Amino acid sequence: MVAFQADRLNAPFALREECYFGLVNNSWPLARRLLMSDLTASTTGRRGFLGGIAAVAAAAGLSGVLPSRLAAENTLGEGSLDAALDAWFGKIKGKHRIVFDAPESNSGFVGIWPRVYLNTMEANYPGPATAVVILRHEAIPLAMNDALWAKYSLGENFGVKDGAVPATRNPYATITGLPIPGLGIVELLKSGVLVGACDVALTVYSSGVAKKMGLAPEAVKKEWVAGLFPGIQVIPSGVLGVARSQELGCAYCFAG
Repeated sequence: MVAFQADRLNAPFALREECYFGLVNNSWPLARRLLMSDLTASTTGRRGFLGGIAAVAAAAGLSGVLPSRLAAENTLGEGSLDAALDAWFGKIKGKHRIVFDAPESNSGFVGIWPRVYLNTMEANYPGPATAVVILRHEAIPLAMNDALWAKYSLGENFGVKDGAVPATRNPYATITGLPIPGLGIVELLKSGVLVGACDVALTVYSSGVAKKMGLAPEAVKKEWVAGLFPGIQVIPSGVLGVARSQELGCAYCFAG
């Protein structure tokens, strides 16, 4: 549990937000300049670890074990090769639908905005609503329990801090300190928000951590999947999750 603090709104996030607005306003030079500023603001240690992930994946031959479903071409009227996946996407119902795309932890905002959306939508445009959260890329630790955070130093490896030090537990499982109840990934799950975790990211990042710790990649990934919060759906990829949710009528919100 972590109390939300205003100083978590740091400069890199602001730059990413400005970069987004630069893109939607067709100002690529501005967006590129802001994005590069954001990237160069990253810490050297974290960049060194995350930057080596792709090389680790290539060396380990992970391209052969990533989900083959990514190549499938399904129409809205067809099922996938995974009945459980279809059942999960089938829970997207109601008049109001939105998907929150989180490629980074972003100070835990992905654990806040879905609740804000559901509360304010119900207050102003009443009707059944579904919120979907897709945790992909560097946001996947938000899906994991405290035991994994402690054992695999996820705060250190993914640049997530609890106060001034790397987090040794998931600080965004339950979020307090704001006058809004029900914040955090665990609390969102309890209220019916759909949360998906990217299988590609789980595969690649678990392999990178396994190599760093001298462990078997398959065993580490198996433990990571087992340590996801109950109710989280492993999806073939985060980008598939975002795209499929939009095909099923969800509006898009960038959350990372």
